[in-house]
Amino acid sequence: MSTTTSGAGGSSVAWRALTGIPDLRPGTEPIPTDLRPMLATAGDLPDGDGWVFELKWDGVRSIVDNAIGAVRLVTRNGNDVTATFPELAGLAEVFDGHRVVLDGEIVALDAAGRPSFSKLQERLGVRGPEADRRARGNPVALIVFDLLHLDGFSTRSLSLKDRRSLLEQLELPAGHQWRLSDQHPDGPALLEATRAVDLEGVVAKRLDSSYHPGQRTTAWVKVKNLTTDEFVIGGWLAGTGRREQMIGALLLGVPETDDPGSPLRYVGRAGTGFTMAELDRLYAALEPSRTPVSPFVNDPGEKAAVFVTPRLRCRVEYREWTPQRILRHPSYKGLVTDPPTAPPSAPPDTQGSD
Repeated sequence: MSTTTSGAGGSSVAWRALTGIPDLRPGTEPIPTDLRPMLATAGDLPDGDGWVFELKWDGVRSIVDNAIGAVRLVTRNGNDVTATFPELAGLAEVFDGHRVVLDGEIVALDAAGRPSFSKLQERLGVRGPEADRRARGNPVALIVFDLLHLDGFSTRSLSLKDRRSLLEQLELPAGHQWRLSDQHPDGPALLEATRAVDLEGVVAKRLDSSYHPGQRTTAWVKVKNLTTDEFVIGGWLAGTGRREQMIGALLLGVPETDDPGSPLRYVGRAGTGFTMAELDRLYAALEPSRTPVSPFVNDPGEKAAVFVTPRLRCRVEYREWTPQRILRHPSYKGLVTDPPTAPPSAPPDTQGSD
């Protein structure tokens, strides 16, 4: 960073030196440790000036702080995952004494450099020596979006343009473990590029927007090529060919109501997106829950279905809903380990998706 003034207390002089914007009058506050990410509204690509565009990453959203001098990672659901990703601990050392709160996303990349939730899923829920081992063989990266707090000053009331300027002045070194999310001025070109390589989509952000923790806002708009949601696993179908003795497809459902224990409505089957290791893991997780009774209120129409007590959820990527309220082209993305903040998304005529 260009200035030598740092530390948790900060000062208005340091603030002006950092921002280069003399008319800002931020208040001071202790470094916050309970923030939740600001959320985007689903929609079409915005027209007009005043927007920037970023990739929509397929990972785990995280608020990052170094309030105690060491990095701490907390998910959107409030789960502390610091010990799960030990390769990100070194981030605390790159801020040269500054106390910060960042908004970002933890991602795992495939061999082509694309975000892979199935690879990330292999890292979730693991701590201790096993987390260290997996970090060496399957490392993650932190994509940093935003700056929410700096040296005793809240930056959340500033515009995105000014927050980004401050973030860039922190001079976060790009590397395999972390980097800033690239911002693009041409939304249509970026969206077309994501379609060409089968990425999830883009997020459009107004340059004059302030940051509202935990709120969904139209100042950020997510434009998806594909939709990813959580669904309850109600059973499976056996595979064919080399997967004959394994799971061939998962039978998916959504709760009929928001009540705990609500019966499931069958919404389709996911038969792609698995590795052989993941199929073994799924079978071990589902086999103890086998039941002769279907958990679905409607008939899946699968005579060879194996039903289970619906305890596990998974992430599924799909194109759209059919008129019959069945998922089109669903693909398995991984088991969900976080507790749900809401029931999995239902078809459009019953409950909107996130």
